[in-house]
Amino acid sequence: MKTKRNILSSQDFKRIITRISHEIIEKHKGTENLALVGIQTRGDFLAKRLADQIQSIENVTLPVGSMDINMYRDDWTKITRQPTVRPSNIPFSVDDMEIILVDDVLFTGRTIRAAMDALMDFGRPSRIELAILVDRGHRELPIQADYKGIFVDTEHQEKICVLVEEHDKQDIVFIEQD
Repeated sequence: MKTKRNILSSQDFKRIITRISHEIIEKHKGTENLALVGIQTRGDFLAKRLADQIQSIENVTLPVGSMDINMYRDDWTKITRQPTVRPSNIPFSVDDMEIILVDDVLFTGRTIRAAMDALMDFGRPSRIELAILVDRGHRELPIQADYKGIFVDTEHQEKICVLVEEHDKQDIVFIEQD
């Protein structure tokens, strides 16, 4: 029987998005030359939320893109014989931009490595940073988030489930365990 333990509520989501938005603005001393790229699926929605929050703070519209990384994964042949590939949408040049990749959960680091490889096919950013909602540890690659919602100490076999209003009809994060 699977058990679930809630770790973030809808209110927590709002607070984290607000905090990370302020951290981004502070670290970059504004928003010049800055863009967000969400890693599909839920990182895409989180990137749009960050952009909306930054716009409400700075009155600036940041470029926002969305990226599918399935063909860049080093484990896709283990997951399925035929990966589902969705279109990436980065409607701006990434050359010489400061790009913040946005994802929901940071685990082994392999998804972020794949995202950096995919992003380089679009051009050469001057800098790549990472914003994530949940860091659960268990890194296999030397990748860390520049902006982090929360850190949750997990067992390797546990699963962090992130639901977002735009895709799942509610904002909640929980840990699922068999």
